[in-house]
Amino acid sequence: MELTSDQELKGDQGKSNTGSAERKAGWILFGIAATEGVWVAMNWMRNGLGFIRYLGFAPGRYGSAWGWLAAIVVTALFVCQSVRLPSVRQNLFRLSGLKMLGLAVAVVAGILEEVMFRKWVMDYALEHGHGPLVQIAASAITFGLLHGVWGLMGRSLRAAVGATIITGVLGAALAVVYLTSGRSLAPCVAAHFLINALIEPGLVLAATRGEMAANRKSVK
Repeated sequence: MELTSDQELKGDQGKSNTGSAERKAGWILFGIAATEGVWVAMNWMRNGLGFIRYLGFAPGRYGSAWGWLAAIVVTALFVCQSVRLPSVRQNLFRLSGLKMLGLAVAVVAGILEEVMFRKWVMDYALEHGHGPLVQIAASAITFGLLHGVWGLMGRSLRAAVGATIITGVLGAALAVVYLTSGRSLAPCVAAHFLINALIEPGLVLAATRGEMAANRKSVK
């Protein structure tokens, strides 16, 4: 009877921890969707068609075939890398309220973050006379530093460094997509959307549960 009680206690604690992580992930996703969504909504209401053209989703602005091919490769590789995290695997195709929030984040982050880290950062570097390598490096570093916060959610500096490096590599890859597509944002936005749509809410759950730090230890 004592064994059964211990098992029940552990089960209750596991459910409590799972619920706590999901609530935290929900608030984080909601916060991202709300804050980044404001900028997207404001630009859409100001000039919807012009905004779409700015993002590259208009005739003559879609980018090159090589750019779209690069976007597909980057998406596939990053998703394959991310599914090593248990929470990402479990939530890859699982429909839930958190998944709906993840899709909302995929839309707004796919737009705003590509405008910021590809269009603004890379075009700024170009305007100041810097070549492709500096543009890619600037995009990768800024993108990686912003996303290092995922590791800190699990209260692990090691995981934060890992998240910064991994997303920095993704930022560099998306920067290459931007250049390959002739500086069209459309392939970058599409790739970013698909990546987030698949790996969220799993990535945020993995961060809140400390899986990123555990995964880095297992890799070593």
